[in-house]
Amino acid sequence: MIICLPIEDRPRSYAFYQEALGLTPVGELADDGIPEPLQFQLADDVRMMLIPTEGFGWVLGDQPAAPHGQSECILNVHVDSEAAADALAARAVAAGAVQVTAPTRKPWTYMATFTDPDGHLWMVTAP
Repeated sequence: MIICLPIEDRPRSYAFYQEALGLTPVGELADDGIPEPLQFQLADDVRMMLIPTEGFGWVLGDQPAAPHGQSECILNVHVDSEAAADALAARAVAAGAVQVTAPTRKPWTYMATFTDPDGHLWMVTAP
């Protein structure tokens, strides 16, 4: 399975996902030193591919992409503890994310949300 997200700036996204989420890029490096296509391994059989906006539009055809700041899905990262959730949310903000909700305890989980530099909504949760 590959989850595809549109991005505006390859170098910025390449750095963000390594710094904020500690993800490892996969694939052969292009002339700019960034894998092409830009992908990160999420699990054994799951990757995330970051596609420049123009290329993303080629796949969509007449279907519009969600405007920046409008979320159609929530990408969730589950960690083992509240401290790990706090640390991940702080790393994300330091790497360029925008905090949406501060880390907080809800009846069902401990959570924080932020948007990546392209406006995709991420939630970090802990038991």
